[in-house]
Amino acid sequence: MTIGTTIHSFSTCPSTNDLAKRLAREGSAEGTVVIADEQTEGRGTKGRSWHSPRGQGLYASVILRPRRADLSLLPLMAGVACLEAIREATGLEVALEWPNDIVWKHRKLGGILCEGEFLGNAVSFAVLGVGLNIGQKREDFPAALRRTATSLRLALGREVDRAALEKSLWPVLNRWYAAWVRGRKDEIVRTYESKLVIPAGAVVEVRKAGGTLRGVYRGLDLRARLKIEVDEEQMILSPAEILAIDYNYGAS
Repeated sequence: MTIGTTIHSFSTCPSTNDLAKRLAREGSAEGTVVIADEQTEGRGTKGRSWHSPRGQGLYASVILRPRRADLSLLPLMAGVACLEAIREATGLEVALEWPNDIVWKHRKLGGILCEGEFLGNAVSFAVLGVGLNIGQKREDFPAALRRTATSLRLALGREVDRAALEKSLWPVLNRWYAAWVRGRKDEIVRTYESKLVIPAGAVVEVRKAGGTLRGVYRGLDLRARLKIEVDEEQMILSPAEILAIDYNYGAS
């Protein structure tokens, strides 16, 4: 299997993840990529929308057919691959924000959306979606996003060739996916942690449905869960439990 051997390109679509899921159900091979110039109903995690204007970003989804049911490290693996591809294609060093975001100077540059479909306890397929802001100027973002979003063009002060970024992304993503398939969980997690904007020992506030916790960030476990020390006791929190994290509280 090689990611990017088969690529389905569209000028516009509602969602590349939805198209990839349809193709996966119809039997498309692992490694098949769906990419679009525009998404009219692009989405991120927790049902949030993803602004996907025509010709301004990379909006792509990859069909995967993993044999293990635990997909928790796939977003981390994809984040590491995206950072490596961005650096290779543009020279820009960017960072990761747990669990799904790619950031530059604390502004959102991209995101990862992993969705799986199961038959009983076995995974039928997974779809790994990647959205990267490439060509936007500040005024191209909706007013609500201008203080929190950025693009490669804004970060670099020049235009970026999407084709060059794609050329870097598929082989890098293929290599990191192979590491995941081979069970190299520790390598994926440690590499991901080294690129996180949250420094080790930072004091964080974690907002959950039931209230807010304040504690010390102690890293990630091998299922991509956050380890927080609260009153000298360690808590393990999954992405599904957390609404927001604020880590601008110095270090402990």
